[in-house]
Order: sequence, then structure tokens, then C-alpha cells
Amino acid sequence: MKLNNPKAEIWSPDEVDGDIAIKRTTHMAIGAHQDDLEIMAYHGIDACFNQENMHFFGCVVTNGSGSPRDNKFKDYTDEEMMDVRREEQKKAALIGGYGGLALLDYPSSVVKDKSDETLVNELVELLTLAKPKVLYTHNPADKHDTHVAVFAKVIKAIRKLPKAIRPSQVYGTEVWRNLDWVNDDEKVYLDVSGHPQIAKELLEVFESQIIGGKRYDLATAGRRLANATFNASHAVDTTNSLAYAIDLTPLVMDDSIDIKEYVTAYIDRFQKDVLSRLNKVI
Repeated sequence: MKLNNPKAEIWSPDEVDGDIAIKRTTHMAIGAHQDDLEIMAYHGIDACFNQENMHFFGCVVTNGSGSPRDNKFKDYTDEEMMDVRREEQKKAALIGGYGGLALLDYPSSVVKDKSDETLVNELVELLTLAKPKVLYTHNPADKHDTHVAVFAKVIKAIRKLPKAIRPSQVYGTEVWRNLDWVNDDEKVYLDVSGHPQIAKELLEVFESQIIGGKRYDLATAGRRLANATFNASHAVDTTNSLAYAIDLTPLVMDDSIDIKEYVTAYIDRFQKDVLSRLNKVI
């Protein structure tokens, strides 16, 4: 596969040919930034870890130039940070045993431009080769503009695929907004308790963020524990690490569904749930 941007690359820990790395994919995640995959798609990483017939393929869309920086990285230029972030992401792929990694190297401005179809068309090529059965991306209620833009591009790309090769499951997962507000009967519950040491190491490898003042490693573990603990008020916990997702599969199975209406309907149903509880006591 020929990638659009000069510094974009397909990389795999076991050094197989790029197309082979893509074509063996069963689980795939498409995220905006370096370290997003490890936060939002650990469910898929864990499912494929040390498995012969399942392979996780990660796709990072942006180049990392806008990363916050402090400590020893505070004087790094954007170009230097891009190199650091690229190497951190490769280390994570190595630790997690990914089947492959696509670093597409787009600036965020291009991703957020809703009239620019360049990324959409590149994702169509990538998805056509990969044919993942399960796909993870950002949830549409995320509060980071680039994350929401990636979600939109992913849905557009899948809708351009023949229905026969579209993923059978598509999840919108948590990064910059929790999904605990989604009504319980509509949440997708992803048990992420497997291989806890791997989960820990996957986020610790992003040193530029951790010592730069963003403790994604601790925050992600805390969120997963909180989800597991506060999931059900009248039942004992069944796991100690839980991620939530929104089921995006209907959006890629039925192209007639309006994306905005699909998302806001979750919010409307949440509002109704809150009001119904208030009405019982007020």
C-alpha cells in the first residue's frame, strides 16, 4: 500500500512486509494520536496478544506535532516531538505484540477539515486490505475535536466499502470523555482486565507525555477500575478493569442513518433517564 504523506509508514514488530501485516488483521483501531490506541483499544490488543490466528493492527492518524511538552522535552521542536512520539508508538506496538502499525502522519488541521477527503480515501484503501472483523475508534461524544474528526472520517470511509467487507463490530471508545453517562442498557461493556502488566507497560512507554505532565498511565487505569466498581450499584464486581463503548455498528450497516441524530439520540435517552429518576422523588 502506498501512503499519502512522505513520512508515513507501515511498521510491524516482526518485520513482515507491510501488506502482509495489514492483511492478517482481525482487530483494528484507528485513533488520532500516539497513545490513543493503548487507551481506547486495549480490549482488542489484549484479545490478540500471543494469539496465532488473531492480529491487532493499530492506525495513528496524526503526526504528534502538537503534543504538550515539559521537563526534558520542553524545548523540543515540533519535528523532534514527532520523532519521539513515533518511536514511543513503535515501542508500544512491540510490547503489545501488534500485528502491524500504520503511522499516517497527517497534521490535525487536515483531519479536522470536513471538506478534505484525503484521509477518508486513504482509510478506504487500508480497510479494504485489512478487512478487520472488529474495529475500535473514538466515540462521537468525545470532547477533543481531532478525535471527533477521526470518528467522522472512519465512518465515512467504512461507508465507502462494499458491505461484504465492512467490520461486523465497530466500537466508539473512551479517551477524552468517559461514557459512564450512557444508559446502562446501551453501553458496550469491554472487559480489559487481561494481562494487566502489559496494559500498564503500554502506557508507561509514552515517556514524553508522562514526565511532560500528563499521567495517562494512572488516569487510564483509574478510569477502568472506576468503571468496574461503579458499574452496578446492587451487584458485586465481575471484573476489576472495564472500558465502555458506544456501538457504532448500525452506522456502518445502514448508510441511511444520520450520524448526528444517532449520536444525539443517546444524549436524549440519557436526559429522559435522569428526568424519570427525578420525577420519582420530586
